[in-house]
Amino acid sequence: MRRAVWLVLVGIVSVQVGAAFAKDLFDTISPTAIVWLRLATSALVLAALARPRLRGRTRSDWAVVVGFGLSLGLMNWAIYQSFARIPLGIAVTIEFIGPLTLAVLGSRRARDLVWVGLAALGVLLLGFEPADLTVAGMAFALLAGAAWAAYILLSARTGARWPGLDGLAVASLLATALLTVPAIVTGGETLLDGHVLLVGAMIGLLSSVIPYSCEMVALRTLPPSVFSILMSLEPAAAALAAIVVLDELLTPLQGVAIACVIAASVGATRSRPVHTEPAPD
Repeated sequence: MRRAVWLVLVGIVSVQVGAAFAKDLFDTISPTAIVWLRLATSALVLAALARPRLRGRTRSDWAVVVGFGLSLGLMNWAIYQSFARIPLGIAVTIEFIGPLTLAVLGSRRARDLVWVGLAALGVLLLGFEPADLTVAGMAFALLAGAAWAAYILLSARTGARWPGLDGLAVASLLATALLTVPAIVTGGETLLDGHVLLVGAMIGLLSSVIPYSCEMVALRTLPPSVFSILMSLEPAAAALAAIVVLDELLTPLQGVAIACVIAASVGATRSRPVHTEPAPD
């Protein structure tokens, strides 16, 4: 079990380091184009590994995987738009409200309202120091959180209908196709730059391929409840990655706000384990 815990932690750090490197590239290429490069890299790797079988699928199978792909693409696009406007750690903290809300809504315990209040307090504290925040940045983070919640719900249905990595591979290809035109329009000739392509591929590996691999192996032995609690460390990992890679320092009050959301997420997942498909953010 200890090995599984370390694999999850490696995946969490990898996701957020990849996000930090992506943000560092925003002065060179648009967030939409970077998201496309990330999704394209992971889609190619997953398709090569899974080799999904497309024949014999029902309309319901396709409806579910299309919804899954839409939520995957929207989640990644929205959070990168948020990164471009507000600090990385704060964006991920606000995004985390999505799966946290899903966990609380799935519970009928009155005490879970405490976790809602604690998360609300964290978001409220962020508002006391709005210098680094924009309405658009916060709105995109909330949209990413809503898409993340949809991703969690649809991943369960996709997994039930598509074996192995087939559903995730198809969804990744659909999400990539969805963003292809916007990426070309906003990225232009920069998408042909060798350095940008190399860094984009690296971001795809860090933010998708490595975390997926770590989480898949870890979930074979790790209880879902433990996995969910470990995933609650995402905002802290994002804040740390932003400090190291981007030199984005948080104020003490913003640190307390992030701690409130993390504590709320841990409390909610301890009360009721939630579905734990890997989430690429």
